[in-house]
Amino acid sequence: MPAETTRTGEDSYEGGLRKVARVVLLDPRDRILLLHGHEPEDPSDDWWFTPGGGLEGAETREEAALRELAEETGITDVELGPVLWRRRCSFPFAGRRWDQDEWYYLARTTQTATAPAALTDLERRSVAGARWWTCQELTRAHETVYPTRLAELLQRLLDEGPPARPVTLETEIV
Repeated sequence: MPAETTRTGEDSYEGGLRKVARVVLLDPRDRILLLHGHEPEDPSDDWWFTPGGGLEGAETREEAALRELAEETGITDVELGPVLWRRRCSFPFAGRRWDQDEWYYLARTTQTATAPAALTDLERRSVAGARWWTCQELTRAHETVYPTRLAELLQRLLDEGPPARPVTLETEIV
């Protein structure tokens, strides 16, 4: 059976605080990779977000970050760095409310081609693709991007480097 049909991940989320690992993936030109998502039944309700997802079983957040990145983008040649930011968020998606504790890891790669390797059914119905963004493009974007201050956070990261310890972002409730 192909890996994509055996994973459950988001498809099995039943509520409670979901532990999530996300990846702020930068290429050699300091562009960030974002995924283009939308409501499964309404592609016009869309947004951009960093790769990542919920922990499975006993895996660590670092293991989840690398696994999710590989599954969602096919990118495996990465150098995982420190946790940059932590965020709590709550939002409606696919007919239910999601409450998440997200950790954002810095990662670098020279591999810029993307090809999803093992999406869940929900991801296949709600992820429309991926795109590399410059900080300037992100600053000018009119699209919805999560976390909502990503352009500002990315600019600070590029100007100052990673923070000495993870920065706690404002809770986002949609």
